[in-house]
Amino acid sequence: MKKNINAIVFALAIVVASIIFGNAFINRNKKIGTIAVTGLGQTNFTSDLIVWEARFSQVNSDLKQGYTDLKKDKETILDYFKSKGLAENVIIFNAVETIKNFKQNYTTDGKYLGQEFTDYTLSQTVQINSKEVEKVEKISREVTELLNKGIQLYSMAPRYYYSKLEDLKIEMVSRATENAHLRAKSISENSGATLGELSTAQMGIFQITGQNSNEDYSWGGAYNTSSKEKTASITMKLTYLVK
Repeated sequence: MKKNINAIVFALAIVVASIIFGNAFINRNKKIGTIAVTGLGQTNFTSDLIVWEARFSQVNSDLKQGYTDLKKDKETILDYFKSKGLAENVIIFNAVETIKNFKQNYTTDGKYLGQEFTDYTLSQTVQINSKEVEKVEKISREVTELLNKGIQLYSMAPRYYYSKLEDLKIEMVSRATENAHLRAKSISENSGATLGELSTAQMGIFQITGQNSNEDYSWGGAYNTSSKEKTASITMKLTYLVK
């Protein structure tokens, strides 16, 4: 009787061990997969900082007189900008540039005789950095009024920036991450898998382009400064474990 009981227990032990080892073999071959998704964070925004530059000059054979005339132009320009409501601390005059001008002399048969000094060109650039974007835009369009004062001011295209760019980047990363997570969750649910932990995360290049423009993205990151209305975007590539 005792021998029969021992035989039965031994047989049960073999069956249990077979089940345990069988499941272990099955689980060993059940690999954990991954899902890689790319999410996009994008938003439109309006620039809150404008940088506008213009150049004025004087030509004179007398260097001292040229400086005097250029200084008078500078004072007239400063008074003009102040009369338009700009604070003096946003108006920056850069250093004066001086160029010697020469005339090339030739004989009637084309032989070069050398160069001859003619006069000096003295030029200066004025730059305005302001958060009063619309006001500076208006001034840049109306600056030809200075022609009536005898000043030729060569206006350059305004450049537009955003002073809260770092906050915007953080917001875009958050949006892109959320977008990627939703995509991964949708893929796993539709495929009958269970979304696991985040394995890796890789941030893409931050891009700023003009709204409704055909600008191409750059591998190094586009940064549009010519448009007041801009679009910011960034991508996040996330890899999740699935089972």
